[in-house]
Amino acid sequence: MDEISRTAAADSGRQEVAGRLPLAGLLALTMTSFIATANEAVPAGLLPQIAQGFHVTEAWAGQLVTLCALGAGVAAIPLTAATRRWRRRQVLLLVLAAFFLCNAVTALSSHYVVTLAARFAVGLATGLAWSLLATYARAMVPAAMQGRALAVAMVGIPLALSVGVPLSARLGVMIGWRSVFGILSGMALILMAWARWTVPDYPGQAADSRLPVRQVLAIPGVRPVLLVVMAWILPHYILYTYIAPFLASVGLARHVDAVLLIFGVSAMLGIWLVGSLVDRWLRLLVLAGLGAFASVSLLFGLGGTAPAVLCLGVAVWGLSFGGAPTLLQTALADAAGSRADVAQSMLVTVFNLSFAGSGMIGGVLLETTGVASFPWVVLLLVSIGLLAAWRASSHGFTAGRRRYALDSAAGARP
Repeated sequence: MDEISRTAAADSGRQEVAGRLPLAGLLALTMTSFIATANEAVPAGLLPQIAQGFHVTEAWAGQLVTLCALGAGVAAIPLTAATRRWRRRQVLLLVLAAFFLCNAVTALSSHYVVTLAARFAVGLATGLAWSLLATYARAMVPAAMQGRALAVAMVGIPLALSVGVPLSARLGVMIGWRSVFGILSGMALILMAWARWTVPDYPGQAADSRLPVRQVLAIPGVRPVLLVVMAWILPHYILYTYIAPFLASVGLARHVDAVLLIFGVSAMLGIWLVGSLVDRWLRLLVLAGLGAFASVSLLFGLGGTAPAVLCLGVAVWGLSFGGAPTLLQTALADAAGSRADVAQSMLVTVFNLSFAGSGMIGGVLLETTGVASFPWVVLLLVSIGLLAAWRASSHGFTAGRRRYALDSAAGARP
């Protein structure tokens, strides 16, 4: 074992003896994932106010979302590589400091170009955060508790989507959109102190442990998982980003908040279920989640848009997606072994480029074929992911209880 493995193994051993999760530290990671998600998603709920504030169209205001996702996508691999030798808590605090500074600039800037630069910069930090969080959470617990620890750390994602985005939209009307980013900046500052005192520190990896990205891609199971990431995230955000025009097309334009709340509550339930079952049934959960999403898109495509039916479909969609980050990150970390940090940076890149691409694809569909085509495009993409996951039965999404990693703080297999 190297130094980071020995340090994490010692901490994990103490947690195993105690028989409990280190909740104080994990909840700090939860709040980090909450702010990271808010960085990317909150501007979408504030587009009218942002557009009015900068005297631009909503389409131009929407570039605040695109640039953040793009920054996260392009930065994940190089920044992860550049900081691999740094102590882990130092990297986490650097990420939170960037969240604080960039959101403060967004709150105070009166220049559109400066604001765009701040959103791209916060995207860089967000990409590094996503690469860090999964391996950090897994390092804090013994192998048998890694799935639950990751689920706790990732609960910030559905929490931000279900509570943060609707609340920020309401606050944007009440106190102004700049105040929302000011609140995010203040949260990051408080979280820096919280993380400093509750999150354990681990050393970085030795220089001789580096492995080129192309060799990580050659590890069995890595490419199928990344394909499933793209085929799950891209259709999800096509539908989620353009949920308002989709609901308007079926006469529910005034109930966007309620529908998003249903999605959020269901997603929270989904991440709880996945956290409880991922260590025993990872493959089954992935196939069930993709199958449920495909069924919902088929239902919507066939005209199942009566209010009660649509709400039921949204609930199933939320339930299936809530645990997706935990499932995909766990599968990738297990497949990549001791190179889980490099693989996670690839996941962040694929995830965020899919996120950015969903806005462009959804926009083109909206302007050409209309929202009626959304369910069918979603169904096609999800079916590709379902097929890829089904075929990856030997590596990537293996059957039965997870093969726990024993020799790495990142959850690597021996």
